[in-house]
Amino acid sequence: MNLLATLLLLAGAVLLVIAAWGVIALPDALARQHAATKAGTLALVLVCLGAALAMPEGEWAWRLALIVVFLWITLPLASHLLARAAVRESPAQREQAGQAEVRSTR
Repeated sequence: MNLLATLLLLAGAVLLVIAAWGVIALPDALARQHAATKAGTLALVLVCLGAALAMPEGEWAWRLALIVVFLWITLPLASHLLARAAVRESPAQREQAGQAEVRSTR
């Protein structure tokens, strides 16, 4: 179990670094929020699973499960609100969102 916990923690850490790099390197707000929420959610779930396996006491498992549930509820909502704010504030984002909507209806 210790090896699996270590692998999960390392995978989560690598994904968090990739998500952070995506937030810095991607060109616009919509791409940045996508990198932060998608990769960040998976990374934090992996870290919580690795921490649950690494803890010898079982009492931490329900706490870590609550963290994962809280993340699954709040991060998609935050991502949606950030995307709406970006589209409302930026004319370029509005134009890009409008073009994507037209392409999806054809």
